[in-house]
Amino acid sequence: MGLGGGFILLVYLSVFTEIPQDIAQGINLLFFLPIALLSLVIHIKNKLTDLKLVGKYLILGLPCAVAGSYVAGITDVAVLRKLFGIFVLYIGINQLYVSFTNKPSKKSSDSK
Repeated sequence: MGLGGGFILLVYLSVFTEIPQDIAQGINLLFFLPIALLSLVIHIKNKLTDLKLVGKYLILGLPCAVAGSYVAGITDVAVLRKLFGIFVLYIGINQLYVSFTNKPSKKSSDSK
């Protein structure tokens, strides 16, 4: 799971500035969409995208995105901040757990 510039931008805008969480999410989305579109074009050009699979994901993805946007719009900003904090903690704990439990075994590296 990538936690790149968009994640950092969202944390910065919502924690270190006085921009409300919902506005910070909108700004983050404005940065994300053109980059995602460019990435998609490059992946299609390099034949790295299964367009049939994309269509299947869009069938549920678009309505769920609209529903999520609506729910975020009617949810109090304080609740959004708490939910985002819980999400970040969960991801951090999960990444630590995976990094400590998925170490390569000595047998696989010794059996050359």
